[in-house]
Amino acid sequence: MSRVCDICGKHPLTGNKIIRHGLAKYKGGIGLHTTAVTRRRFLPNLKSVRTVTANGTHARLTVCTACIRNGDITKK
Repeated sequence: MSRVCDICGKHPLTGNKIIRHGLAKYKGGIGLHTTAVTRRRFLPNLKSVRTVTANGTHARLTVCTACIRNGDITKK
């Protein structure tokens, strides 16, 4: 299953997981220091949904939950 929404095209994004150690300055420490940066992926929340298409036939689409909440699809 592709990790792309069939309606809006939402897809996985990349970012960083940043790990910081130390006590914050406002708490009396010397400040937070970055000790590790790891690449990560932000995956969309996709669901497989049976929908009714424009001509009345049924289809199974991979749709993100935002499109389901917005009413962009018609459920069977």
